[in-house]
Amino acid sequence: MIRGVIKTIDLLNKSVGHAFAWCIVILTLGISYEVFVRYALRDPTSWAFDLSYILYGALFLMCGAYTLSRGGHVRADIFFRRWAPRRQAALEMVLYFVFFFPGVLALVIAGWAYGIESHAIKEVSVNSPVGVPIWPLKMLIPAAGTLLTLQGVAEVMRCVLCLREGQWPARLHDVDELETQLVQLHTSEQAKGIHS
Repeated sequence: MIRGVIKTIDLLNKSVGHAFAWCIVILTLGISYEVFVRYALRDPTSWAFDLSYILYGALFLMCGAYTLSRGGHVRADIFFRRWAPRRQAALEMVLYFVFFFPGVLALVIAGWAYGIESHAIKEVSVNSPVGVPIWPLKMLIPAAGTLLTLQGVAEVMRCVLCLREGQWPARLHDVDELETQLVQLHTSEQAKGIHS
């Protein structure tokens, strides 16, 4: 039951993270176009700056829960990583309830009010004459907080499983860093050399 809930939440955040990862492609194309027209044609756009911060903001907000589901957030764990898994899980669970949940719930509540107000006035960017709508970005704030809250629930369930079983449950893995792939390739090549 617990593993099924964890997997469902992880898959939800994987889907959202993968969908918003396309912001990188759109952002790259938009900025490349801006650089070309600005420097080659001497005719800069009036929307490129807005495009860049709106897409980057959306990416940052909506991929946080995905990153948490993969254990990918930066940690200063010089002591933590040396502890036994049960001790790690106990501390993690306390920290989720003391710091994480109050923070993300504040994000949801304040973000909802902030987003609704922005939507009500159909807020647009003041950084360019085009008047690009920015209220959709602000409406993503409570959505991001909600996804983080759900992922926090999954992480607490992981802690419960670790406390019960003495080891951390496996996480979904769908993307590896290039460095990890290179190490795996190097290791397999060494193994082939030994067996030859």
